[in-house]
Amino acid sequence: MISFENTEIAFGYKSNKDLKRAHRLFQLVGKPWLVRFGKWITPIAFKLKLPIQGIIKSTIFSQFCGGESINECDTAIATLYQHRVGTILDYSVEGKVEEDDFDATCEEIIATLTKAEGNSAIPFAVFKVSGISRHGLLEKLNDSKNELTQVERAEFADVLARVDKICAKALEVETPVFIDAEETWIQNTIDQLALSMMKKYNKEWAVVYNTAQIYRHDRLNYLKHLLEDAKRESFLIGIKLVRGAYMEKERERAAQMNYQDPIQPNKEATDRDFDAALRFMVENLSFFAVCAGTHNESSSALLAQLMEEKGLDKSDKRIYFAQLLGMSDHISFNLAHAEYQVAKYVPYGPVKEVMPYLLRRADENTSVAGQTSRELNLLTREMKRRAIS
Repeated sequence: MISFENTEIAFGYKSNKDLKRAHRLFQLVGKPWLVRFGKWITPIAFKLKLPIQGIIKSTIFSQFCGGESINECDTAIATLYQHRVGTILDYSVEGKVEEDDFDATCEEIIATLTKAEGNSAIPFAVFKVSGISRHGLLEKLNDSKNELTQVERAEFADVLARVDKICAKALEVETPVFIDAEETWIQNTIDQLALSMMKKYNKEWAVVYNTAQIYRHDRLNYLKHLLEDAKRESFLIGIKLVRGAYMEKERERAAQMNYQDPIQPNKEATDRDFDAALRFMVENLSFFAVCAGTHNESSSALLAQLMEEKGLDKSDKRIYFAQLLGMSDHISFNLAHAEYQVAKYVPYGPVKEVMPYLLRRADENTSVAGQTSRELNLLTREMKRRAIS
């Protein structure tokens, strides 16, 4: 049975200075009023050109991001890999609306795949479809009843070409690529794109992974239907399984627009379906490759147990564990120490451009029950072990 209690292993990559900085940061993130104030003041400070970039870069940015460019991530990549943890380079720039920006983002994702070629320290690449497409177009396509104009059809052809270019590069450099999940009102479009890419590229191994957010009550059925498609049309399924990142926004929109809430009724239902999905995919591993993107100890322990029960080798590339940089090190590094396949999402990009991502991380640590206290408790234990005041 895997244990996540060893803080010496969990934080072995951190210096005393890094450990103390992380401890101070999680103390601050644990204050909801401070996070709310930070979310309000940060855009104003950037607009007024106040000198806050250095403060952000040395605190929350250095905790949760690898650098401002791919090359700046080299230190994080090397440090993680010294402890058997891979890197998933995540270009976390959001909110672009121009075609030139979408092309530039596509090229940046291609650059992460080029960086990964022949580099076992970078086992995956990742992208968001909304990073290479206009959100409104994805939303219009989400409902099959909507008809696109001629201009929109040409626009979507460009989106499809970008997605295909990324997936073709993933095949070429032999590095699988994750397509991230997003809001339900654009997810049907993303699911269809992911399915078409899996059918095209996932013939001999899982090149393309879609992402299933299990806080949605329909995702377990989605996986079951996907298996039927794969059996019928002879392709492999790549899935990154996560609990999800847009719950409050989803509930609010469903209430405002008076449609059925797509979210599970409670956390217990999400946990139940997440674990059921793990069992289902391991049971059908001849068709699935799975990355469990989770900060949950019991789900991580369950997947390790399922692998043992099935006699699967810990080095089996069809099963990966993943967590975000700066969070849940006790899961990542203890799993890696036990020789499971583990990777960290390493976001990067200019400080100002990745602020939406950073504010979501601050929100997550404030709102997810026990997240901040768990991180603080683990950091405190390691500081005591090292006798750091």
